[in-house]
Amino acid sequence: MPQIKCRILCIDDHEDASEMMKLILSHEDYEVVTATTIGEALELATTSEFDLYVLDRHLPDGSGLELCQKLTQVTPGVPCIFYSGDAYAIHRSEAMAAGAQDYIAKPDIDKLIERVNQLLAERECAAAG
Repeated sequence: MPQIKCRILCIDDHEDASEMMKLILSHEDYEVVTATTIGEALELATTSEFDLYVLDRHLPDGSGLELCQKLTQVTPGVPCIFYSGDAYAIHRSEAMAAGAQDYIAKPDIDKLIERVNQLLAERECAAAG
């Protein structure tokens, strides 16, 4: 039986950042889907199952904080990690208040990978159902 891959939705309005995350996280053996807007992310989240969301704080149609709150309502129990260039303590606090599990400052990709691995190691992936 093939290994079940956890599914990650990466939401970032910079396509190069999304593609880089997709490449790196796919290398970690995750299935990665990308979105560039809140609308696109919510549509994907309601029509497909994901095990983790990785999102930027700034999106063209609103705030990643708003998106994190909506994703938590639409898909309770699926963790959100912010991966953003905004690295002030207030940004981290706001993200955690919005329901995020972590807030990692770009460009610390190693910490992002480590945190993704930690969170997904604790989950039974959606694809297993």
